[in-house]
Amino acid sequence: MPTLPHLAAALAGEFDNKAQSLAEPIWYLHLRVWNRPLPPAVFGEGYSFFIEQISVASGAPPYRQRVLHLTQQGERVWGQYYGLANPQAWRGSGTEPDRLERLTRADLVDLPTCGLAITGDGQQYTARMPADSLCEIAYQGQTSYIALGFDLAVAGASVDLKVYDHGVDPSTGKTTWGPAMGPFHLQRQAVYALP
Repeated sequence: MPTLPHLAAALAGEFDNKAQSLAEPIWYLHLRVWNRPLPPAVFGEGYSFFIEQISVASGAPPYRQRVLHLTQQGERVWGQYYGLANPQAWRGSGTEPDRLERLTRADLVDLPTCGLAITGDGQQYTARMPADSLCEIAYQGQTSYIALGFDLAVAGASVDLKVYDHGVDPSTGKTTWGPAMGPFHLQRQAVYALP
């Protein structure tokens, strides 16, 4: 059974896939991802993270801001994603975490189809959506469908994160964005303390 505090501690940090992007630059952008722990008051239970990423080489601003809330539900851990009502207002909070002290539940958008069942033993964790489901997100009048998932391997202070997120065309099942040759493989570069 996954231990919620251990899983949360492993996810808290700054990750990047520099090694993967150097080894296979045609297939993988160099990404940096921040999983910033949020104040407990946002949800009142479990652990939650503000997640933001950048494409390191592009010089473009951070993008894909979202919130992940982890809770224990019986024998399993459940990871529920939320959107932000105004993502631009929180852009850059991955590197300016003091701004997140102002984040409240009212700033979040429910994404009921964007949840993951998480199993693991403290060293290996697997997070997957229920079978045959897709995360549905409406933004600026457009609806996007995303397949979500990650694997997490913990060996002492070393944490490896494989991210499978990719866009899907629901009519064809084909990938519309994201890695075509397997998951992004990110390694933790910095550790963030849980509140």
